[in-house]
Amino acid sequence: MPPFVNGYIRFVDAVNYRIGRAVMYGIFVMVAILLWSSISKAFFLPSLWTLEAAQFAMVAYYILGGPYSIQLDAHVRMDLFYGNWSARKKAWFDVFTIFFLIFFLGVLLYGAYDSTSYAIQYGERSASAWRPYMWPIKVVMCIGFSLMLLQAVSELFKDIARIRGEDL
Repeated sequence: MPPFVNGYIRFVDAVNYRIGRAVMYGIFVMVAILLWSSISKAFFLPSLWTLEAAQFAMVAYYILGGPYSIQLDAHVRMDLFYGNWSARKKAWFDVFTIFFLIFFLGVLLYGAYDSTSYAIQYGERSASAWRPYMWPIKVVMCIGFSLMLLQAVSELFKDIARIRGEDL
């Protein structure tokens, strides 16, 4: 593979690895929020912010952890036949299917960008009693979809290298 492709793969994989490792501790943030929600409902006045804050934390956890999952090949896959194939045949199949993923992520990113710009321009707020601004979580979604798209392209390059018999 050309040196710029190898550099791209190393850079994107390193960024998504570090972000994924940091974001994996977001589960503790969600647990803390939900624990506070339970305690406040049992002993104090219920907090208005806990449900939505937990939802926002969950969105950030899943969206920012997605590229790391793609990188580790830890996503859900129907491998009725795939598991028995050779590495080269898997790479051919992955090269074909990754274009669907890239298209899908492109559509998601377009929609997320459009929704984020609307939320920023008009100061969109949630319809709940807490009424937080929506733009921060939408920015996180744009970042996550962008990182997933970059990781999908990195995986495409890795599969092409496997087909060519190169080792990365």
